[in-house]
Amino acid sequence: MTIKDVARLAGVSVSSVSRTLAAPESVRPGTRERVLRAAAEVGYSPNAAARALTTGRTYNVGLVVPDLANPFFPTVVKAIQSRAREFDYSVLLVDTDEDPTAEVELIRKLVKQVDGFLLCGPRAADDDLRSFVGETPVVTVNRRVGPIPSVICDHTDGVRQAVGHLAALGHRAIAYLGGPRASTVNRERVRGLRSLCASMGLELVDLGNATPNFDGGAAAADLVLAAPVTAVLAYNDLQALGLVSRFKERGASVPEQISVVGFDDIPLAGQVSPRLTTIAQRGDLLGRAAVDLLLDLLQDRVGAAGSRRVMPTQLIVRGSTGPVVTSPPGSRPPRDG
Repeated sequence: MTIKDVARLAGVSVSSVSRTLAAPESVRPGTRERVLRAAAEVGYSPNAAARALTTGRTYNVGLVVPDLANPFFPTVVKAIQSRAREFDYSVLLVDTDEDPTAEVELIRKLVKQVDGFLLCGPRAADDDLRSFVGETPVVTVNRRVGPIPSVICDHTDGVRQAVGHLAALGHRAIAYLGGPRASTVNRERVRGLRSLCASMGLELVDLGNATPNFDGGAAAADLVLAAPVTAVLAYNDLQALGLVSRFKERGASVPEQISVVGFDDIPLAGQVSPRLTTIAQRGDLLGRAAVDLLLDLLQDRVGAAGSRRVMPTQLIVRGSTGPVVTSPPGSRPPRDG
């Protein structure tokens, strides 16, 4: 079957079929539906190599993530793949294992094989990321880099919700366990926490950076227990789960002695005991919005370059936070006399 057979069955011109298959968003919905239905009926599938020669595009999107083992990223990846498939794009996925140098190298290797990149939480320096913009369209996900188009979660509001929740429970000293040093999201949260805690008269104990996984949280738990705090906010849910596990080993009760808040709302957050209070980020919304923005760039749509889309965050209250009922684990009782 050829493209002419599809055009004849759909009652449209060959050029309309070509536009529908190459850029579905550029034709009217009614025409697109007739063409796609006709193509499915006759079993027509365009030759990818021929289409690339005709359009100058690969119809591939490069997707770079820092750590696929983190349960937050598969949700984003699935949403990106699903949305890209709607527009007949394939996704080439690479995992940088939290290595900024590997990230830059992998992008350079893929640049000729894709029409553009979606960089999820990239760890590379701003200058390195900006250098790619002249070579290929780039959209960053969950990170702002100058004028590069981006889709981000509202981390500032997420921090506000978390701190407001803890303050309402009576917590006046809060610890923060940070993520990777190269993470701009982490730096934004630290700035937001410092400003917010200062304005609310709360004490903030910055525990520094830790690996963004279960082991990183478990390794930092003793630091939390040694600090005069009654609550801890973790960089992500994996760290928070590691904290809770180690607290149990040390005999520190959650939330009676120490409250714990995570970030992301991964599926496991609602399945452990106690269930984890967290700031939910909608990975599916991030992924779909990122694809739409990249396609806008590829179509040279007005306003796409430099645009920034912000997705909401939401506090999910569960069993790992509660009112202050005991002294902070790290506090010392007063001496007699």
